[in-house]
Amino acid sequence: MTGASSNGACIPDLSEERLRQDGARALRRLCETGAILVVAPAMDKAVIVREVEGREPARMGIVDKPLAEAMALKGWIQCRKAGRVTRYVISRAGREALAHLLHEVEQDGADTAFGQEPEAGSALEIERMRRKRYGTTETPLTGLARRKDVDGKPFLSGELVRAGERLREDFELAQMGPRMTQNWDRYLTGGVCAPGAGSADKPGGASAARERVEGALRDLGPGLGDVVLRCCCYLEGLERIEKRMGWSARSGKIVLRIALQRLKRHYDALGPTGGLMG
Repeated sequence: MTGASSNGACIPDLSEERLRQDGARALRRLCETGAILVVAPAMDKAVIVREVEGREPARMGIVDKPLAEAMALKGWIQCRKAGRVTRYVISRAGREALAHLLHEVEQDGADTAFGQEPEAGSALEIERMRRKRYGTTETPLTGLARRKDVDGKPFLSGELVRAGERLREDFELAQMGPRMTQNWDRYLTGGVCAPGAGSADKPGGASAARERVEGALRDLGPGLGDVVLRCCCYLEGLERIEKRMGWSARSGKIVLRIALQRLKRHYDALGPTGGLMG
């Protein structure tokens, strides 16, 4: 369908569902500290990156150009720097739109998700907690990335942060598939690490993203898979993870770093073009 922005400009042909799902995913990333949307004529898609002083920009996700154009025309993003490479940041209208979109998602979840009220620690409870964190400016991973080790060096290298962001991007893309296939709890300790229902869906999109997440979690195994899934994808804080896993205080960050190192090796083994997100 073809729509128009609030100022009357014609927006690209995007369905309301596509604008709601993909728009919310892009906007909540743009809420995070240092996040910008980069667009260039030579690029097939727009890219969301995080700019952090002293580090190379880390890619957080990709956005189809029609969606980026629609967000600009709706006033959800505003140009911060124009040129050969144009940079956009989320606007006040974009933050208001995100709140509205996430409210719709929450209402849909209350009506359709599993058909029951969540029990303590259930997948639905975790998912609802995760939604509440989407509008925050910092995730547990980025917060830890700002810390220094005893030698004054970053506790997490840029490569490890990018590995965690890559898993999260695929995780969120996978959430666009049928809800019945998104039972990630089977990858937590004590779960069954086997392909889920719907793995035979046509390639690409949510199905391909789900397979990439499943492959990464199977490779990490119990324990390491727990911490990256909870921290990078569910956006749980390390103290909460330590309590859930029965670990000693401040041990979670060590396990997370080991898990991210293993996750990076997993992605490296896929080769330069294997398993790319988006």
